[in-house]
Parts: sequence; C-alpha cells; structure tokens
Amino acid sequence: MSARVLRPLVLPANPAVLDARRDLLALLNGEAAYLPLPADSPAEVQRLSQALAVDEPIRDDAVLVVSTSGTTGTPKGAMHTAGSLRASADATAEQLGGPGSWLLALPPHHIAGMQVMLRSLAAGHDPVVLDLTEGFNPVTFAEELRSMRGERRYTSLVPGQLWKALSYQPAVEALRDVDGILVGGAATGPDLLAAAFDARLPIVRTYGMSETAGGCVYDGSPLRGVQIKVSDPDDAGIGRVALGGPTLALGYRNLPNHPAFAEPGWFQTDDLGRFTSADSGDLLEIVGRADEAISTGGLTVIPQIVESVLQAFGEIAECAVFGLPDDRLGEKIVAAVVLTPGSDLDVAAVRELVTKRLDRYAVPRKIFYVDALPLRGPGKVDRRALVEQFS
Repeated sequence: MSARVLRPLVLPANPAVLDARRDLLALLNGEAAYLPLPADSPAEVQRLSQALAVDEPIRDDAVLVVSTSGTTGTPKGAMHTAGSLRASADATAEQLGGPGSWLLALPPHHIAGMQVMLRSLAAGHDPVVLDLTEGFNPVTFAEELRSMRGERRYTSLVPGQLWKALSYQPAVEALRDVDGILVGGAATGPDLLAAAFDARLPIVRTYGMSETAGGCVYDGSPLRGVQIKVSDPDDAGIGRVALGGPTLALGYRNLPNHPAFAEPGWFQTDDLGRFTSADSGDLLEIVGRADEAISTGGLTVIPQIVESVLQAFGEIAECAVFGLPDDRLGEKIVAAVVLTPGSDLDVAAVRELVTKRLDRYAVPRKIFYVDALPLRGPGKVDRRALVEQFS
C-alpha cells in the first residue's frame, strides 16, 4: 500500500499564497502530493476534499491532483507526477526563449495559476503575485509588472483580463516590456487578438487543460515532446483532438478507468480541431467542443464557428451561442450577446451575414441581451448556465 497521502493545500488568490512556497517546492521535487483548494470558498474546499479523497492514500509517484469539472460540473482530479510538471515547465521555457520570473494573475488552485507558480519556482524565482481579492485591477497589475525582476519576465492571462489591461495605457506599456504573455482559458476572439497585436504585445495563444499540465500547444504548435492527433476527421478535416507526451497526467484520482485515458499514452479531449498549413508547418486549430455541438434539424452546428461570425460586429463585445430545446428541430440555435456601451444591434444584418458565411441552418433564431456572460473556471463561458437561464 502507498505510504503517501493526498494533502490539502488551501491557496489564497493574493500575495499570501507565497506562504505555500515550501509545499510547492516539495511537490516539484516529488516529495509530497497536494490538492490545491480555493481559500475564498469553504464550500468548494469541502466539496473537492470529499470528492477527491483528501487525507487518503495515493500512488507514490503522484504529486499534484488538480480539479477539473469540464462541462459536467462533476469534479475530476487529474493526477500529475513531478516529471510531468517539470516537463511542462522545461518545454515552456524552451518555447518562450528561456526560463524566467512569472507574475501570477490567475486563481492559484486552477492548473493555469498553479503552473505560473511552478514555472517561476522551477526557474529559481518567487512569483510576483497580483491580489485578486477584489478582482483583476489593471492599475495594480501594471504596478506589479513594473516591480518584476529577472532577465526574462512572463505572465499568463485569460481573455477578459487582457481586455481590461488593454483599456489602461500604463498596463499596455508595462506588458510591452515582458517577454511573453500567455493567453488561454477560453477562446481568444479575433478583435481581442487584433487589439493586442496592434498594441505590440508579445501574445502567445495557448491550448491545454488540467490533464496536460496546462497549455501544451502554443500558437498552434506543440511543445517539445507533445503529440497531437485528430481522430475521424470530416470533409473539412475537423475531428476529435487527442494529446499525448510527457506532460500528460497519470489519469483521474477518483475515476481510474475513465475512457478519456483508455488509450495508453493519450488523452482524448472533448475538443474538435483540425490541422491548418502554415510556413512553419501544420498548426492545430481548435474550432469547438464536441459536447457543446448543437443538433438542429438533423444538422450539427459548432457554437464557436457561429460566434466567430458574430464577433465581426463591432456592436458585440462578447457572445455565446448555444442550443435550446425545440419540438420541431430538436434544438434551436440562439445567442447571448453583450453589447458595447451605447450600441444597438442590427439583428437582420446579423442573420444575413451568418447565412452568407455559413448557412441558414446556423442562424440564431433568437438573440438574448445580457450584461455579462456567466463563466466557469478560469474565464470559460458557462453554456450550461445559459441554457438553464433561457430555457
């Protein structure tokens, strides 16, 4: 029987998280196993501790169990070794141009925030930590960026944080001076990317998840050692994405025979993607999620593809496409949109453009106006909450 047990590691989203430095170094060195937990949510601490068996034995090579709920709401615990975490840190440093210090602007109990801390510690630097107690503040963010030391400096943001940073010029200027800004956690829209590139920011788009130790594909290219395959592609080359390589988790703590890990050495994602050609080689493009696809009138619509058309309208600040039950179609396509301040949306023009670029079956049959989109995890749209709200 394993002598190692899974220990709770309650982490605040403020500079006090540095009190856990010794535990994080023990984790990196393979000396103990921890479950990161959010200090600001006692109910979540209790829920995750129970679901993922805190203080119970765990295999001796596991050092980190990070919770992930996907779109089901049921917590799963991706188990990582010191080797998978070190492989991720080393490959990230290689891809970005060398190890450096990191600024933490994400919740530390999620894989993206945890990796910011581990990458910085692996490089010999304590991370600079932004206080998120009252949310993301671009003023404080700019100040913390300016305080960073080291030959190379990095940070990681979700799209909503990047939008806020772009609205504050001192934050833009501070971001220009860093060596890399990882952006992930949710789809990064074309308007946001254009604004960031226009501001001359060193943006790196990342794709990955808890099961792959965070981002493992940067700007469409896999990190060193990471493998990608697209299964059963359709006529457009779109299929289910699977990932393999040294950053892969051992499996799930509480679901040892989960089908996502059924093929040895691979993790079957719920994402749909395809390879596109570029001068640097084939790049992975994620187009949506298989478990969010809408079946309408016998046809399948990927929400993110419709959203990419809606984002062409400057009046739309944010949008989410989802399906609602329909007696005739099975599901009807609808959209929730956040308008830019003072804007009115020409719905007829929206329907015309979606029809032109996609087809009539992809046109949203109703548009709901909301003040903000519901989110889950590190900045991902909660479509399940939208379905419950508007059903």
